[in-house]
Amino acid sequence: MKRGTGIIIVCYLLLLLTAILPTQKTAAPVVSLSLPHSLSGLLAPASTPTPTPQPSYGFESRALWVVRHTLSSPEAVIDLVRRAKENGFTDLVVQVRGRGDAWYSSNLEPRAEELTRQPGEFDPLALTIDRAHQVGIRVHAWINMYLVANLETLPKNKGHLIYRHPEWVMVPREIAPELYGVDPSAQEYLSRITDYSRQNRTELEGLYASPAHPQVKDNIFNIWMDVARNYDVDGLHFDYVRYPNPQFDYSRVSLDRFRAEVENSLDVENREFLAGQFENDPLIYATTFPDKYARFQRNQVTDLVARIYKGVKRVKPHALISAAVFANETEASRSRYQDWRLWLRQGWLDILCPMAYTTETEAFRRQVSSAISNAAGKRVWGGIGAYRQTAEQTIEKINVARELGAQGFILFSYDSSIQSSPLNPQADYLERIHEALKSPQQNALR
Repeated sequence: MKRGTGIIIVCYLLLLLTAILPTQKTAAPVVSLSLPHSLSGLLAPASTPTPTPQPSYGFESRALWVVRHTLSSPEAVIDLVRRAKENGFTDLVVQVRGRGDAWYSSNLEPRAEELTRQPGEFDPLALTIDRAHQVGIRVHAWINMYLVANLETLPKNKGHLIYRHPEWVMVPREIAPELYGVDPSAQEYLSRITDYSRQNRTELEGLYASPAHPQVKDNIFNIWMDVARNYDVDGLHFDYVRYPNPQFDYSRVSLDRFRAEVENSLDVENREFLAGQFENDPLIYATTFPDKYARFQRNQVTDLVARIYKGVKRVKPHALISAAVFANETEASRSRYQDWRLWLRQGWLDILCPMAYTTETEAFRRQVSSAISNAAGKRVWGGIGAYRQTAEQTIEKINVARELGAQGFILFSYDSSIQSSPLNPQADYLERIHEALKSPQQNALR
């Protein structure tokens, strides 16, 4: 056979095979949202042989804040995941550090007192992750930053940080002068702060650790890194990432650090004058420079947020970092020293959860709209105070969040939604929301 003829025959045969064999269809292009970080890590299967199905609501996140008490038994955790799955929720934000304690396996803080009746091998966070990932639900570890003890009953465990390090506890302005010279290890020190806080319980939720104390910063950072390294979480969540109110913090460490910072900018005359006043008034620098002191306190929180964000991303790049924040950005920054707008602009948050807990729909609209306009391209989940309104009111706010372009919503809280109450007489809150949102009329908004 001649070479030219052979080539012609081969080409003919190839054309014939092409016509006979089915061609592979080109995959349709995938439409994606512009997200801060890839969701590929979040939607990947859990570390089990069974592939994890993806959440069924596209890019809309339907999340629940889960207060730590729900994690008190394996049965409660299993029921949590079942209810979340049955009612179409995609994300669980579970509280694993409530009041300076651990609802997971930790060498840094004492095990939660509510877990004492459970076997030591019970790890609420690990079980939640395992069960949730099996059904395609993402899990975010919710960490309370500075709130470390309740006022009603102080921790029983003497290994708790308020006993080991009373010098870490925030001091209110009113009693700061009398406590400045008191040894924090003296019983009267912590007792005085506790008594004051109980007398002002309408404004305070407990005892707080000082953001200005370097050891507090290291302790909280290490807690975050411990969770990030040792658990297959899809995200980590800031809460109480703020001061309780403008009357805090006037602890000795905070005042001394501010004094050292301010003195560098003073001329000799003013430095000597203030130093003389300081002996009788340890608050003199904070009083003389109130705006600078406010900025100093704001920076204490911001510095740790940035440090944590960068640290977590180094060890778990796919994890999304979110924060529950005061919805009013001005109040957050000026009164709580929580500058979440800066955190977003600097890229230190992936998801913002404004706590827009109002029952008024138009107020909710304003707060979520403001959060979206300040989000710097990051995701916003509208935070809804489900505990204080009917399911119908919550559904109305979910639809407002959708209309505004929020990437999801988060309800506070799962725990209240499964309990019978005047607002939820049949304890079927989640079911009613699910039934309404799965209808074509409701989903048409997305």
